[in-house]
Amino acid sequence: MRGANGKRTGRARQLRQIDNDAEASLWSELRGRRLNGFKFVRQVAIGPYFADFACREKMLVVEVDGSQHAGSEYDRKRNEFMAMNGWSIARFWNVDILMESRAVLETIVAICEGRLSERVSGTDFLFLPAVERQ
Repeated sequence: MRGANGKRTGRARQLRQIDNDAEASLWSELRGRRLNGFKFVRQVAIGPYFADFACREKMLVVEVDGSQHAGSEYDRKRNEFMAMNGWSIARFWNVDILMESRAVLETIVAICEGRLSERVSGTDFLFLPAVERQ
């Protein structure tokens, strides 16, 4: 029988208490199906990792990154794990969420609606589609 994992639930609750400004701003736009009716949750456990935000229906993880994530090997492994387990990952920089929120939200909607489905790798944005299983 499956049940709640108290340790992981506690860690997710702890992470929700320490949102930065960009995470709080994005969450205010994603919560309560405010973004075109798509349901997002925050600090959801995916395997051994926690996603900042996730839309389970679309199998999309949205990450809010600061400069400490640039070139991170940990993030590369994390992305690979999530993609191999059916999740697409969109990574945005904190500053873009705060300064270009409309563009960030439009990008998330484009991903959810299937209008953006190819890998995008730039200095300020990364989108990794899920790995298709054979």
